[in-house]
Amino acid sequence: MTVLELSSVTKHYGGRMALDGIDLSVPRGSALGLLGPNGAGKTTVLRLLLGFIRPNAGRVLLRGKAPTQAAARVGVAYLPERLALPPRMTVRGVLRLHAALAGLAGAERDRSIAAVLEQTGLAQRERERVGGLSRGLLQRVGFAQALLGSPEVLLLDEPISGLDPIGVRDARDWILGARERGCTVLVSSHLLSEVERTCDRVAILHEGRIAASGPVDELVGPGEDLEDAFVRVVRG
Repeated sequence: MTVLELSSVTKHYGGRMALDGIDLSVPRGSALGLLGPNGAGKTTVLRLLLGFIRPNAGRVLLRGKAPTQAAARVGVAYLPERLALPPRMTVRGVLRLHAALAGLAGAERDRSIAAVLEQTGLAQRERERVGGLSRGLLQRVGFAQALLGSPEVLLLDEPISGLDPIGVRDARDWILGARERGCTVLVSSHLLSEVERTCDRVAILHEGRIAASGPVDELVGPGEDLEDAFVRVVRG
C-alpha cells in the first residue's frame, strides 16, 4: 500500500513556483529521504502531506485519504524543523499535551510518555521548563513527542538539526527503530550521510521538480556516496 502520494502536484505562492507537477510515492514500511537545495520545495511537500496547505493542481494522499480529513492523520507524527513550544511548559507537560492530541489517555498515555522519556534520554529532565533547554535538548523533546504512541507514519523535517554527535547517533537509532517495527518514514534533510544510513529510497528535488528518485543503491554510482550523487544530479 502506498502511504504517502503526490500525483502531478503543483504549488505556487503568488508568482513563485514551489512545486511544478511532481509525482512522489512512499510505500508502507519504506523510508524516503527527501533531498534538495534550499528553496527546492521540501518543506512544501511536508506541509501538503499534513494538510496545512493545499495544492494548486494535482492530488495529495495521506494513508489513502485527503490530508485534510482527520481520519488520514490518525497515527501520523510530525517533527518540524523548529518545534515552537510555550517556554514555561515542562518537558512532561509538552508530552502530555501531544499525547492528548494523539488520542492517548490514562495508563496508555502514561506508559507511552515514560517510554519516550527513557528512549530519548529525557527522563531526568521531565520537570524542566522547555524555555531553559539547549537546542539539542529541544530537538530530543521534538523526537519524544513524535515517537509517542508508536506512530504508523513519521514525517521529519531536518531531524538532526541542533544535535551533537551522540544525539545524531541516537536519532539514527530512533529512525531505524521506527522502520524495524514497520513505520513509514519521510525524512527531509541536508545531512546526506544520515539519509544514506537510515533511508532505503531518496527523491531529489531541484527547482520544484523531481530531478531523480529511486532506491539509494540505484542512484549512487560506482565510487560515489549519496553526497556525490546529489551534487551530480543537481548540477546536471
